[in-house]
Amino acid sequence: MKKRFLALTLTLAMASALLAGCGTQPAASAPAGSGSGSATEPAAELTATQKIIAEAEGMTLDELAQKAIEESNGKTFYGVGNSSRGKTALPLFIEYLQSIDPSYTMEYDWQQPKNNKIFDQLTADALKETGTYSMTLIQDGNQIESKMVQPGVLDTFIPKDWADANGTTADAYTGFLPLQTLNKVFLYNNTGSKTYDNCWDFVAEGEHGLYMDIDSEIVGKNFLYMLTEDTYAGWLKEAFDALSADEQAYFQPVIDEMATDASDLGLGENGKYALAWIKLWVESYNAQTDDGPICNTLVDQSATDQFGLLVYSKLRSVEESATVSVNNVNVAAYQDGYTGIGGFGYCHYLFVTDNSPLPWTACAFLAYMTCTEDGFSAWGKDMGGYSANPTVAEATEATYQHQKGGFVDGVDTFPAKNDRGYDWWTGDGKLVLEDPTYCNSVAFTVGSWIELLTKYSAG
Repeated sequence: MKKRFLALTLTLAMASALLAGCGTQPAASAPAGSGSGSATEPAAELTATQKIIAEAEGMTLDELAQKAIEESNGKTFYGVGNSSRGKTALPLFIEYLQSIDPSYTMEYDWQQPKNNKIFDQLTADALKETGTYSMTLIQDGNQIESKMVQPGVLDTFIPKDWADANGTTADAYTGFLPLQTLNKVFLYNNTGSKTYDNCWDFVAEGEHGLYMDIDSEIVGKNFLYMLTEDTYAGWLKEAFDALSADEQAYFQPVIDEMATDASDLGLGENGKYALAWIKLWVESYNAQTDDGPICNTLVDQSATDQFGLLVYSKLRSVEESATVSVNNVNVAAYQDGYTGIGGFGYCHYLFVTDNSPLPWTACAFLAYMTCTEDGFSAWGKDMGGYSANPTVAEATEATYQHQKGGFVDGVDTFPAKNDRGYDWWTGDGKLVLEDPTYCNSVAFTVGSWIELLTKYSAG
């Protein structure tokens, strides 16, 4: 069976190499905008919406607002997204437009499909000549690339103000428009004596981390895909080298076993370390259906020696009691001497639907959310979500002071809630960042390999 599978993966890897190139990296000045998907394809004829986007990309937010007022006054705006907070941002956007024209009115409806149905919903809506939805806020870069952007369902719009803040232009920027980067981080209960000072500790013998099942939240697969990218595989190799001789001896046979698979899958020199970590993780994690219950479990004093990989912002909603406290958990990457990856970062991306009934209003709304503190406030009020606009990020931190989120009356009461910010997490914190293009390029090869692991694990 194994030999047949390796032969298959070698074939798939060769086919993939012909069909897909390496993941496109973001412009250095645009930290959260990984992936690809520019709205303008020079060799293709632009759609009506893409022509509007091309014009809109040269306009400021205030100029876009005027277009939006002309287009949507008295109408209803429909949006769909993975985050329910679009419903909070829309009335703020309307208030902004009313500050320009007090007579302006617009009704709105925001939908949040569950269980990954957003892709089906958008695909079905794209069959109409004029769609219902004007825009979307969506996650999972791999599926966005393959199911939404390549088929022409969604168009990327890069606001001029956003591009200016990032020191680039819409033409020069390669990527989707990110509203924010969110992080999932390793947290462990500290009521016992166990500590985790290396990312390999999470896949050591007997460990069973709490993690949203990769079939419940598909973006979790992107985390595993990204570990095979050369940079992140190198981080795993560095962390392995920092282990004691006894610890290395435990993992070495698995790493050696993965060497052939890494070669067959076309991975780099450290690919075997990535595959070993992935194999051990997939075969050991305790599958959960949501990050909320994971957080609730870990902050209880009864969860001694348990850990999880979950959205950092979940700590914001912990209600302190005699048995439950944020102080019952440590953020692994914040601990002195911790080595290796600290978690996973992925984006909420914003798009205009290609058959948008209100494309100018959609562009203005996207610019409002990404270029103003008020527009981002629905998300910016919580730790663990970082605006891709450095100006907005700075203003958000000044207002909400997430880096001192654990302070109460000037006293550092809950250190785990002191968010060190995007720059720290992507530097010292070694956050693995989703790149939609890379994920898409390995989804067929590494993805098939992971699917086989999950089937054997389930069996």
